Amino acid sequence: MKRVIMPVQQAQCGRLVLVNDKHGLNGVSGCFLELEDIGASPWGESVLLESEAAAWLNKLMEAIDGWKYIVPVSGYRSQAQQQKIWDDSVVDSGLEFTEKYVAVPGHSEHQTGLAIDLGLRHDKVDFIRPDFPYSGICQTFRDMAADYGFIERYPEGSEAVTHIGHEPWHFRYVGVEHAKAIVERKITLEEYIEWLRKTTGKEEGFARAIPNREPAQATWYCGAFSQKYFMELMTFGQ
Repeated sequence: MKRVIMPVQQAQCGRLVLVNDKHGLNGVSGCFLELEDIGASPWGESVLLESEAAAWLNKLMEAIDGWKYIVPVSGYRSQAQQQKIWDDSVVDSGLEFTEKYVAVPGHSEHQTGLAIDLGLRHDKVDFIRPDFPYSGICQTFRDMAADYGFIERYPEGSEAVTHIGHEPWHFRYVGVEHAKAIVERKITLEEYIEWLRKTTGKEEGFARAIPNREPAQATWYCGAFSQKYFMELMTFGQ
């Protein structure tokens, strides 16, 4: 599949990057996303995903013959694309619906290249809320997702934490070790990062740039989670 290198106006420099209504994407020049084209959406548009996430997603789909039944709906989005989706949703479905299912531009995981919306292959697929039931091939995907580094990002009952409605179609790549830990604990990414903060200490739990470096040269790092894992954690809007 086609590979593209895209400059972005955010610093997506870690698989655990937290993007939500409280943590937005700050403009940092010199950061590039390596994106893979994972296939066409139901509307014939290329769906892009960060290269590592794309590789693991394709491995999972190969293991379950998933692309035969599942279609990629939406992956990486630019700021302009996210703004258009927000604006169109407000016009078509109203502000209340939009605030529940569409992230404010600059606060969408899709802008990191690490999030993917998936749907069952149907003649008609809803772009905002694609059908991805808790049965059949979709549940098989969901059951195996953590083994390939993905989590269901907005599970039912987590709305008070994520401030996004239940989205069974939205999956986020965080890496295998982190995905397994999140699924085993039955928690959200927000709760996992808070747990890491308490476990490692605030100063070591969040990535920071080495002073006196240009953004393009900055080294992002954080403290050790354990002897086995080295964390790749960054939050924005702090």
